[in-house]
Amino acid sequence: MTKQWKKMLLALMLVLIIGVLAACNDSESSSDDEGDDPSSESGSGVAMEDYGVGDTFKATEPVTFTTIFNDHPNYPLDENWLFFDKLKEKTNVSLDITSVPNSDYTEKRSLLISSGDAPYIIPKTYPGEETQFVSSGAILPISDYVDMMPHYQQKVEDWEIEPFLEGLRQRDGKYYVLPGIHENVWPDYSLAVRTDILEELGIEEPTTWEEVEVMLEKMKGAYPDLYPFSDRFKFDSTLNVAATGFDTRAGWGLGNMLKYEEESDEFIFSPATEEYRSLVEYFNGLFEKGLLDPESVTQEDDQAIEKFTSGESFVINTNGQTLTQYRTTMNETLGEDNYEIKKIVVPGGPAGQLMDGSKLENGIMFSANAKDDPNFEAMLQFIDWLLYSDEGLEFAKWGVEGETFTKENGERQLVEDIKFRGMNPDAEDHLQIDYGFSGGNFSYGGPTELLHSMFSEEEVEFQNAMQETKELILPDPPIRYDETQLEQASLLSTPLKDTVNQNTLKFIVGDRSMDEWDTFVQELEGKNVQGYVDLANEVYQNNK
Repeated sequence: MTKQWKKMLLALMLVLIIGVLAACNDSESSSDDEGDDPSSESGSGVAMEDYGVGDTFKATEPVTFTTIFNDHPNYPLDENWLFFDKLKEKTNVSLDITSVPNSDYTEKRSLLISSGDAPYIIPKTYPGEETQFVSSGAILPISDYVDMMPHYQQKVEDWEIEPFLEGLRQRDGKYYVLPGIHENVWPDYSLAVRTDILEELGIEEPTTWEEVEVMLEKMKGAYPDLYPFSDRFKFDSTLNVAATGFDTRAGWGLGNMLKYEEESDEFIFSPATEEYRSLVEYFNGLFEKGLLDPESVTQEDDQAIEKFTSGESFVINTNGQTLTQYRTTMNETLGEDNYEIKKIVVPGGPAGQLMDGSKLENGIMFSANAKDDPNFEAMLQFIDWLLYSDEGLEFAKWGVEGETFTKENGERQLVEDIKFRGMNPDAEDHLQIDYGFSGGNFSYGGPTELLHSMFSEEEVEFQNAMQETKELILPDPPIRYDETQLEQASLLSTPLKDTVNQNTLKFIVGDRSMDEWDTFVQELEGKNVQGYVDLANEVYQNNK
């Protein structure tokens, strides 16, 4: 064969190859747009084509999504739960579950993500837990994809969620946890008070911490052998709820110990302020007068509960659930007709009647690999319906109307053979344990009406009073550390936080005199508190 023919043959082969490749590309595009499967018309796998607010999501074909599942010992996973059966029936979605015990959840979730083997859907993630995975690219910047989630977008706008989302954003301006969201801030903890003792002594229910002190003084006068206030939670919950009214942070709410000052546009170290000192002095004053049990900062919860439920104390920290538990015990120890208790509205402090908190709950991370799945859009539609539509939220919480609950004039009731949270206490079946609803993986957030639907009338009254009498304090702006800065901040903050926690309690119960407050502040300075604050402000200013 001549060289010319060889060149012509080679050219012909190249033309044929290019034609075949072009045909393949055309074929692939065609299958995306005009394939036999109608769900493929938009190139979105089994996603609904016109999914929007008010729609019930249902995949156009059966589909399975992988998910981690936090398996709680109080309601252990049962893959035959009605929750999963009805979820599949409603949405055409099955879940391929990787079950992880609650006790090992954080550690094993990290191992799965770091290995690259994590399921697509990663629930039960609290804000801040995602930061360690961001730099590696192992999890998805979900904020890039919320345009596929109409119910989520609607609630973010209608419920004014955006200021709370700011705290989720990383240095790149994106957030990597899709949070559970509430219509309103949901306060839960306050003081439980023996209101029968208030009535006996002619005391009005206190509305400020000053009035709490007066109440305790009168209780002590009538019962001099008792400490009227003996607390649980190592006093951390009471410090947390009280701190807001003193314009500071403490206890469970101490966090990073920094507080934003809007006027100066900078962060300060809260435990070194006069406001924090005022909070500590207040509770130290209760101790000095014999009104606060010094064991409050050390005793186990059971000890504090025993004192309260046996009548040895009259005030203790509580939330809605523990209040019910107190009553159950007191019916046996004191007799049902011999006491009355109430969770009072959180008292106001020197800074006023204030309430802080978040409208966000824990939420879901997604593996970065999820975006490459042909059914990724359907996955987001599914989560959008389940976590953010009114229909999905009610389903995850209450179950199936006519099977697990009834609804009349907007009022929901569990069917008589199912119990939960004090409802139908003698029923044989349990909504969580036997049916899988109101679980911790896919049931959180929602409209206030839905949240209140499982509350007692007393708890609804408390929630409404908090909303009506308190001014909401919005969260501080975020400090967006990079990985190196976060490590540096952690190294600086750990000894500072240990010093603050230990000395706060020492001051309160008199193990350290309030006269040594200035020395305490100097000790913080010796642990480079200024370096910690400077780092935070530098990062904040550079990343605003």
